[in-house]
Amino acid sequence: MTKAEINRFNTTTLAYLGDAVFEVIVREKIVREKPGDVNRSHHTAVRYVSAGGQAKAAKVMIAENFLTEEEVAIYKKARNHRTLSRPQHADPKEYKIATGFEALLGFLYLADDRERLREIASEAVRIVDAAGR
Repeated sequence: MTKAEINRFNTTTLAYLGDAVFEVIVREKIVREKPGDVNRSHHTAVRYVSAGGQAKAAKVMIAENFLTEEEVAIYKKARNHRTLSRPQHADPKEYKIATGFEALLGFLYLADDRERLREIASEAVRIVDAAGR
């Protein structure tokens, strides 16, 4: 799919896909590193895939210029998209930031840029791990 085609998608749709993609990447990491107790694995995954974890990662990546200008533009477009939905278990500001992060991952997935997708996901995990110490 071309970037022009992907840019026609609603940012909420990109975030929907990006959320699922990030969840799979995180779950794969956990299963590979610590196979076993699924309940514990779920609680571990929540640290990364929650709005709070994603927002923290996005903020650090932007502050440290980890993302390209194009990636920041995709993130901001989704973050700033007006929506009527309200988060149930997250701060509204963190939720908007997390939505931008997820939309970026969804964009990269559809653009078939798996290498960059994994780099960003790995960096997000590293940031959440560092914050948890």
